[in-house]
Amino acid sequence: MKPTHRQNSRTETAGPKNGERPGKSGERRSAPSQKSRKSGGMGLSSDRFSGRKRPDRQIPDGKSSRVPSETGEKSSGKNRSACPVYKKCGACQYLHLSYEKQLAVKQEMINGLLKGLCPVKPIIGMENPYHYRNKVHAVFGHDRRGNAVSGVYKEGTHELVPVETCLIEDEKADEIIGTIRGMLRSFKIRTFDEDTGYGLLRHVLVKRGFATGEIMVVLVTASPVFPSKNHFVKALREKHPEITTIIQNINGRSTSMVLGEKEHVLWGKGYIEDILCGHRFRISSRSFYQVNPVQTEKLYNKAMELAGLTGRETVLDAYCGIGTIGITASGRAGRVIGVELNRDAVRDAVQNAKRNEIKNIEFYCNDAGRFMSRMAADGERLDVVFMDPPRSGSTEEFIQAAAQAGPRTVVYISCGPETLARDLRVFEKKGYKAREAWPVDLFPWTGHCECVVKLEKIRK
Repeated sequence: MKPTHRQNSRTETAGPKNGERPGKSGERRSAPSQKSRKSGGMGLSSDRFSGRKRPDRQIPDGKSSRVPSETGEKSSGKNRSACPVYKKCGACQYLHLSYEKQLAVKQEMINGLLKGLCPVKPIIGMENPYHYRNKVHAVFGHDRRGNAVSGVYKEGTHELVPVETCLIEDEKADEIIGTIRGMLRSFKIRTFDEDTGYGLLRHVLVKRGFATGEIMVVLVTASPVFPSKNHFVKALREKHPEITTIIQNINGRSTSMVLGEKEHVLWGKGYIEDILCGHRFRISSRSFYQVNPVQTEKLYNKAMELAGLTGRETVLDAYCGIGTIGITASGRAGRVIGVELNRDAVRDAVQNAKRNEIKNIEFYCNDAGRFMSRMAADGERLDVVFMDPPRSGSTEEFIQAAAQAGPRTVVYISCGPETLARDLRVFEKKGYKAREAWPVDLFPWTGHCECVVKLEKIRK
C-alpha cells in the first residue's frame, strides 16, 4: 500500500452519517433510545451559584480541584448539589461528591474491574473540572404556555428539562443557546413538537475550539424551509460576533438521532478548527472530537508514552475519527495508517493531515478489523495498533484481526471500563497481555472514566 491522502480503493462501507461515532463517553443524548448516554448536561439556573468564583485547592499528582464553596463540602467527601436539575437531568451522577472523592471512587472502580488483568496506575485528574465541554447540545421545545425552552431530556424519558447554564458546559456555548432561544418569538419561529410533528427548530449544537476560539452553531430544523433565515443569521451574528460559522442541518425524520444527513452552510466556512497536541484539526458538524481537550492531551500523551515509538514503526490507528491519535503519533513513527467507518470523519482526517503537512499518514474508510485481516493476508505487518472504540468496546473479530496483524504493542484507549475488562480477557486468549492501565478523568462529575492500557505480545 502506498501512502496517500485520499480515500483509498479499499473503501467498502460508509459509516454513521447522522451523528458522531456512536457510544463514545461524554456524548449528550438526544433521546433515551440513543445508546450513548451523555456525560454532562448538568443544568444550573440558580443566581446563587454563578460557577465562576471557586477557591483553589491543590491536590498532588494532577488532582488539584476547585471545589464550589457554596455546596457545603464536608470532610465526608459529600457535597450538597448546586444544580437545581441534578436529579432530573441525570448526567452528573457524582455531583454530590467532592472532586477528590470522585477520583477515589473512579480509581476504586477501575482497580476492581481490572483486578487480575494488569496493574492500575493512579488516576490522572483535572486541575479545574468545570466548563470543560467544548460541545454543547440543547433540545428545543416549548412549555404549556407556548414559550420556547431548551435543555435536555430527563433521563429515560422524552420530558424536556429546561437548562439555562451548566457547570460542565462551555459558558459561551450556553450563552449563545440562550440568545437563540430568546430570538425565536420575534422571528416567529416555532420549536418542533414531537407529538404533533409541527414546528421548525429541533436542536441547537454549539462546538467551540478552546485553543482557537472558533465557534460553530448548528441549527437542526425539521424542514429545509427556514423563513427569514438570512435575517436570523445576521441578528445572531450581531449579538455574537465571535461565532465563526453557522450551519442549518435538516432532520425531518422521527428519530432519536440529533443530526440529519443534509445540511447547508448559512454563514462562514462550515467547519471550525482547534489545536490539540500541537496539531491543528478541522472539525465538522458530524465528526467526532473529544469533548474535553485539556484531559484529552494528557490521555494522548500517555498513549504515546505507552506505545514506545522510536520513529521506525508502522502504526495503525483504528477507529481513527478525524485522525487525532494518528496525527499525534505521526511525528514519532515511520508510517501511520488511520481506519474509520464514518466518511465525514475520514474526509476531515485527510484535510487535517494536509493542514499539518504530514506526509507519512494515510486514511481509509473501512472496517478496521477487516482492514487488518486483509493486511495480514497480504503479508503486511504492524508494529503498534492504537484502538479507541466506542463505549460498547471492541469485538472478538477485531481482536482476532489485530492478533493476526501481529503488532508488538496494542494501546487500548477505552471509554467503557466494563467492556475494556472483557476485551482484555479476549486479548489474552489471543496472545496479548495487558501490562499497565492509566485511568484518566475526561468527564468530571459523571460516572464515566477513560482508561488507556498497554498490551504486549506474549513471547512463546
